[in-house]
Amino acid sequence: MVSRRGLIILAVLLVSCAKVQGPAEPQIIPQPGFLQMGEGSFRIDKGTTLFVEAGDSAVLRTVGFFNDRLKEAAGFTLKVVSDDPLRHRGEKGIFWLDAGLKEEAYSLIVRPDMVRVEYGSGAGAFYALQTILQLLPDAVFASAPQRGVEWALPCCDIEDEPRFPYRGMHLDCCLHFFDIPFLKRYIDLMALHKVNRFHWHLTEDQGWRLEIKKYPLLTEKGQWRKETVVGSLSSGIYDGKPYGGFYSQEEVRDLVQYAAERYVTIIPEIEIPGHSLAAISCYPELSCGLEDHYETATRWGIFRQVYCPKEETFKFLEDVFDEVIELFPSELIHIGGDECPKTSWKQCPHCQALIKREGLKDEFELQSWFIQRMERYINSKGRQIIGWDEILQGGLAPNAKVMSWLGEEGGIKAAQQHHEVVMSPYPKYYLDYWQGDPDSEPLAMGGPTLLRTMYDYEPVPAVLTEQERRYIIGVEGCVWTEYMPTPARVEYMAWPRMCAIAEAGWSRAGKDWDGFTRRLETHLGRLDRLGVQYCRNFWDPFIDFHKDTEYSKVVTMSVDAPGAEIRYTLDGSAPAASSTLYEGPFVINRQQRVTAAAYRDGKRIGNIKYKDFK
Repeated sequence: MVSRRGLIILAVLLVSCAKVQGPAEPQIIPQPGFLQMGEGSFRIDKGTTLFVEAGDSAVLRTVGFFNDRLKEAAGFTLKVVSDDPLRHRGEKGIFWLDAGLKEEAYSLIVRPDMVRVEYGSGAGAFYALQTILQLLPDAVFASAPQRGVEWALPCCDIEDEPRFPYRGMHLDCCLHFFDIPFLKRYIDLMALHKVNRFHWHLTEDQGWRLEIKKYPLLTEKGQWRKETVVGSLSSGIYDGKPYGGFYSQEEVRDLVQYAAERYVTIIPEIEIPGHSLAAISCYPELSCGLEDHYETATRWGIFRQVYCPKEETFKFLEDVFDEVIELFPSELIHIGGDECPKTSWKQCPHCQALIKREGLKDEFELQSWFIQRMERYINSKGRQIIGWDEILQGGLAPNAKVMSWLGEEGGIKAAQQHHEVVMSPYPKYYLDYWQGDPDSEPLAMGGPTLLRTMYDYEPVPAVLTEQERRYIIGVEGCVWTEYMPTPARVEYMAWPRMCAIAEAGWSRAGKDWDGFTRRLETHLGRLDRLGVQYCRNFWDPFIDFHKDTEYSKVVTMSVDAPGAEIRYTLDGSAPAASSTLYEGPFVINRQQRVTAAAYRDGKRIGNIKYKDFK
């Protein structure tokens, strides 16, 4: 509902804003729910004022972010007036008004003499700012003052709100460690795309990353692995270099606050009962005690050493979660629950006696019993748990939410049982999979999972009833870092594919690949300004071979860039604008090499790619 104040301002501003042929539509990601172009533009200069309602500290912080960006890119800031915006009718400025809209929703009206931003919460105002930044020239994302730029917003009407309340991005900091400055940059990129949940993976077999004061060995020892496998988990070759890193509680509090100011909630993940070898290597009494030695893992994969469901273990975990809950205000605590081998439990006398005493059917029900016991404890602290699909095994904990990664089946089952679900299925939303031809891409987990695959995925399964669909509360892109040792590699794998996931989480519009790629091509210019080291396969042809006979393969090709055509050769020569135009599948023999490039208006727009018969 629009407030009385909003109606008064609207009456003052109401000017015809019918669609016209002249202005180009802004290229915004994620796509707003409603956008209508008008005539003219609103120019921002040193004389522009930001009018904010008195006492609105959240919006004052948001306009402060706006001024920070202008100072960096334009070399000036805007005056901020915090009182009653109605007193300034007729003045040139940007008016920020609480109109009682839904949480995270906003509306934006741009006229030549005034801009009106409406919202119902600080989050809505913040997301309006992200759209304003994308309405401006991409130079606004530059890191130094830009000369000769007209800082103008095109006249338009925008009404916008998210499709899902949970729009997540995950980062595994255990397999490889990333420092706080990079995590802040990661959160900034999330916020630009209206992504509001940072799923922080903090414990694993290969390293424990979170300081727990009651158990100092977890970071004194558990952060370290003596060496790291080189290549895939099965290579058998190691680098011989100790590897570690952890986050102090002071650093965590700082990052939590930083994220909160950008309307990103950090959800910590503490793995139970599997993926716990780093903790067990510090405190062997947490295990089933079947081995003489426990050591933090040096390769990737799944390990049989898991928490033993005994009182010492539960006391340890309760103490750990006490400190986690004190550090993270998030309602949700991620407890993992995935990939927990039952080998040790099957051999453990204590576990077998526990199964018998509790009347459990098998080790899968023992895992459910383990999870439910920890859920009761976490619930007693006023928090809720979320876990991977495997927490469904043996019976789902009563209040648990499910993060569905094993395809869609777990998410469907949980929604049918009326449990809330976040869809993050592999390989659809797994950003550690190849995004191009594996022959020409760095090592990754699998795939390929192309940008279009991620864009085309619909996160609400069609088999669900209308009532069951309401339990799908969001989406998440997952970044597992086995093969991402550096921040640059993380950015390369995550962007621009994460743009497609962000759009699925926010936009209610139907799928429109051509429209998305047009907007994305403009958006990549913004990422360039921000120095994001994203994958540039957007402009390159993807060459795919399909099995035919022993002596032939069928070739298909595609390119993401809109309006591009693919030219190719089969003799190994570099393609030119006059080379054969790809118009559909064709056949090659063993002696032929496919060499291709994308062209637009007669000019090559990406790299030349090739693929040999193998």
